[in-house]
Amino acid sequence: MQEVATHSRNSDLTDIERRVLSHIDEQSWLDLTCELVPAGQPDAENPLDPDEAPAREEGAALFIADKLRDMGFSVSLPVKREGRPNVVGVLQGRAGEPTLILNDHLDTYPAGDWSAWTMTGGHPFRPTRHGDKLYARGTSDTRGNLACTLLAVNAIRKAGIDLRGTLKCVYTADEEKNGPDGSIFLLDECGLDADYTIVCEPTGWTRPDGQWGMGIAVANGGNFLVEIETGGIKTHLWRPDTGVNAVAKMARLLTAFETMTFTHTPARLAGGTPPMVALIRVQGGIKREMQFTPDRARAVLAIVGILPGMTEDSVMADIQAVIDRHMRDDPTLEATARRYPGAMFVNGTREQDESAHPTLALSRAYSRMLGEPPAIYRKNAFNDTIRFSERGHAAITFGPGEDGWPPVNEYIHIDKAVAATKILALTVLELLGADA
Repeated sequence: MQEVATHSRNSDLTDIERRVLSHIDEQSWLDLTCELVPAGQPDAENPLDPDEAPAREEGAALFIADKLRDMGFSVSLPVKREGRPNVVGVLQGRAGEPTLILNDHLDTYPAGDWSAWTMTGGHPFRPTRHGDKLYARGTSDTRGNLACTLLAVNAIRKAGIDLRGTLKCVYTADEEKNGPDGSIFLLDECGLDADYTIVCEPTGWTRPDGQWGMGIAVANGGNFLVEIETGGIKTHLWRPDTGVNAVAKMARLLTAFETMTFTHTPARLAGGTPPMVALIRVQGGIKREMQFTPDRARAVLAIVGILPGMTEDSVMADIQAVIDRHMRDDPTLEATARRYPGAMFVNGTREQDESAHPTLALSRAYSRMLGEPPAIYRKNAFNDTIRFSERGHAAITFGPGEDGWPPVNEYIHIDKAVAATKILALTVLELLGADA
């Protein structure tokens, strides 16, 4: 693919496009990404756990706001919760022309045990290059993608191009917790709107033979957290036969949850997985009571790959059916299911029309740069595309980060990032129009 891409970059370009692309290169992307990755960290770490404290993205927000101001954007910092400003930069175009949002988020997953980050010398926020990969927390999700949006826009500005339409660069807080203080706040309380939205989140793929590319996600799967509790009868560990072990009961249930199916209507585009359970937390037994069998056990299930038409009620009914079946088979089983406290039910979204903008413009730019059409697919993970899409926006996801990046030693492919930046720049020019 890279030979085709090199050929494509030197053909079929207008003078304006050539001028813009001349300002996008590997070093520019690396320099910007290496600034963005540590900005405001580790305060911007934002665990999905509803019972954990949220991030504070202020450091990253202020850093990025300055970058936008330097490019001539008017910038506001709408705040829902103290310490968590969102960044909205506007480059105003002509009245009556289209409006485009380029979106990314400011928070990241927590880095966990720093010593496990062997590719960055034990510091997860120190960007470190190894070959074509740049390693650090936030490279794929999503500071490396965010750099693509800023660099694409900066290239247009450096080339002296005036966009006919209005460009909004929107960088949100709270994406890792499904957006209440970020995208939901901006859309529902601040009136954020546009004709088109491109969320630059990980959609990159790499095959075992080294071939790579980036998909365009025209839909997303939803997610939900459910807590299961089993009860039992505490007994001395020397006489387990006289009690009911809640952990043992939970273990049998968890196997059933892992293999269960959910009631749903298949979507036109399937996600990476069907609707299914991911087991993410199991707890049982009490500290300083190892001499007794446990009479309570809890587990947290993440239901992922949720499709349009599935609801909280339908998901809970499917889970309850599993519990009821096992309780019929085992009269000693006591089990309950409930929404995990503080969790949100995130709906799956319907597919955007890939023959219409913004997918059409992005697909054209992709083919011109990389010599083949992009894959069109449904992304399993949550991102702010869901919040735009469920409110009627023409919103899609595209970015060079790996769709399925590793939890430790996260990385992004540098070649993909540079290609994505050029693709985004051409897409902005087509969607908004340009004057020399």
